[in-house]
Amino acid sequence: MNNKQPIDLNFDREHIWHPYTSMTQPIPVYPVTHAKHNIIHLETGEQLIDGMASWWSAIHGYNHPAINRAMVEQINDMSHIMFGGITHSSAVELCKKLVKITPSSLNKVFLADSGSVSVEVAIKMALQYWLSQGIKTKQKLMTPYKGYHGDTFAAMSVCDPVNSMHSLYKGFLPDHIFVPAPASKFSGTFEKSEAIELEHYFKNNHQHVAAFIIEPIVQNAGGMNFYHPDYLACVRQLCTQYNVLLICDEIATGFGRTGKLFAVEHANIEPDILCIGKALTGGSMTLSATLTSDEIAKGISEGEAGVLMHGPTFMGNPLACAAACASIDLLLEQNWQQRVADINDQLQQLHQCMELKDVADVRTLGAIGVVELSDEAGSIDVATIQAYFVEKGVWIRPFGKLIYLMPPYISDENSIKTLCNAIYSAIKGKHYVKAC
Repeated sequence: MNNKQPIDLNFDREHIWHPYTSMTQPIPVYPVTHAKHNIIHLETGEQLIDGMASWWSAIHGYNHPAINRAMVEQINDMSHIMFGGITHSSAVELCKKLVKITPSSLNKVFLADSGSVSVEVAIKMALQYWLSQGIKTKQKLMTPYKGYHGDTFAAMSVCDPVNSMHSLYKGFLPDHIFVPAPASKFSGTFEKSEAIELEHYFKNNHQHVAAFIIEPIVQNAGGMNFYHPDYLACVRQLCTQYNVLLICDEIATGFGRTGKLFAVEHANIEPDILCIGKALTGGSMTLSATLTSDEIAKGISEGEAGVLMHGPTFMGNPLACAAACASIDLLLEQNWQQRVADINDQLQQLHQCMELKDVADVRTLGAIGVVELSDEAGSIDVATIQAYFVEKGVWIRPFGKLIYLMPPYISDENSIKTLCNAIYSAIKGKHYVKAC
């Protein structure tokens, strides 16, 4: 439904803080009245083809009737109820679905309200598990460079400490152990030297490491690095060998984005703890989950505290759980594998960008397409390139040197073509460079 009152952009500019935006020099924001299918409708009349799926979450597009219907039915009963001492059918049904579709060893589910919080919960699970075993030396985490796990404090502490959005907080965050980022490419050959180097870190640090945390197959906001499945398999083997828990952060990669339902399936491994979010509700509500095994859950529950020391107010929110149930059903009822494969085929059009001198690399995996600019090209001015994209009728939000696409799965061939062509023309015409 359209807003009756015009959106007050002056108030927005003066009073509302947007993500990663200055309050003294804010970049322009675009007033949205509604969104449907894969189209974002602006108050000013433009219709934008969505290439972002609302930060990778709206896999079914917007205003999907099945998800809307589930939320309407739920809100008529209750939109929220505390989860302490109470349960409800939406949460129970959702957890049944999650246990069924995730790796078989993961059968305990903790429902939270955002991806960052699911990472916080996973880290607390790992630390509390070892404390419950009477082992107080395992207080560190190990993780690769180029990783990104969220904006809350524990999550920030395992993001890349140099090139992430959180380097400003160095000194405030706990120090963890960082290993070289995966270098062997997804479609290439796994270099055995990486396994040797990884084992060196495990051998020297395992006594102090509670868990190894990693984004499976795709390091997302840390650089869109698509790495070889054997690297992940190696991490799993070393975690087992050296008695370290493995946390896999599938917040961005889960629910089909890489061509597998969960990216761990590329390496045929099972983590000890799994984080999911973003596409969990099809982008309609904020919700996340942290799943773990019987062994971890039992260890924590039989420890000194006797409980996992975490409990968000909106944990197990019924409205979000109902949306998640509908979104999962919607995904599994269709041939999503073919849909993602078709999008991948269409994203190959991005390779035309390799003829441009400012482009260093183009890569695709599943329903992800990335164009990486060269160091010589300079940084992307977000305000400049977004104005150009809106003029071209698309919504794409780059970061760093990367212009990337993660479109909704319902995007058709013409939509993907328009998105790819807009990226090509933006780079060719240097519409990413701020005017002097």
